[in-house]
Amino acid sequence: MGDERRFYEAPASGPRRSAPAALRNREHIADVLAEWLPPAGLVLEIASGSGEHAVFFAERFPALDWQPSDIHPAALESIAAWRQQADLANLRAPVVLDAASTDWPLDRADAVLSINMVHISPWKSALGLLEGAARLLASGAPLIMYGPWLKDDIPTAESNLAFDADLKRRDPEWGLRRVEDFVVEGDGRGFRLDQTRLMPANNMMLLLRRR
Repeated sequence: MGDERRFYEAPASGPRRSAPAALRNREHIADVLAEWLPPAGLVLEIASGSGEHAVFFAERFPALDWQPSDIHPAALESIAAWRQQADLANLRAPVVLDAASTDWPLDRADAVLSINMVHISPWKSALGLLEGAARLLASGAPLIMYGPWLKDDIPTAESNLAFDADLKRRDPEWGLRRVEDFVVEGDGRGFRLDQTRLMPANNMMLLLRRR
C-alpha cells in the first residue's frame, strides 16, 4: 500500500491527520459494529489511517481493547497523536503491520476490522489480511470489512465505477473488489460469509466468521 492513499485525507500541518470520510461514516459503521463485535476482548484494526476511527470506536465500545495498526510512518504518528489527546485506557499504542506480510505483531485477537483498505492496496494485501486474521481469530470470531465493493446481485453505482477507474489510474494494482472473489478466498482460509450490510454512500460491510 503506497502513501498515495493519503488522498483520503485533508491537508495536515501537524502529526494529527484528518480524513473527512472517517468523520462522515464513523457513526454508521459503529452502529453495525455494535451488532457484530463481541461484548469484550481485543479488536485489531488493520490500516487505521488517521486514527480517528480508532479513537471514536474505543470511546464507543469501552469494554473492548482497541489495537490500531498501519504500515505508513505518517499514519502511525497521526494515530499516536490522536491517542495521546484522547487519553483512553482501552486504546493501545499503534503497531506497525503490513497485511501482506506473514509476520504480524500480534498472535491473537477477538475481532479483526478493516476499513477502506482492500481497494487501495494490491490483491495480495487482501489475501494477506485473510491469512493473518485466520492465524489470530478463534472459531466464530469476526473479520469485519467496510468499503466500496462490487457484488454480482447489486447494480454498481456510477460513482463507484468512476472511483474504480480513478483508483486503477493511480495504481493498476488497486481497484474495487468483488465480494464473491473475496468470499471464495476467505472460504479457502477458514472463513464463511455471515452477513453483508448496505451502507450509505454506496459502501458495504461484510461480516466473515472463522470456522
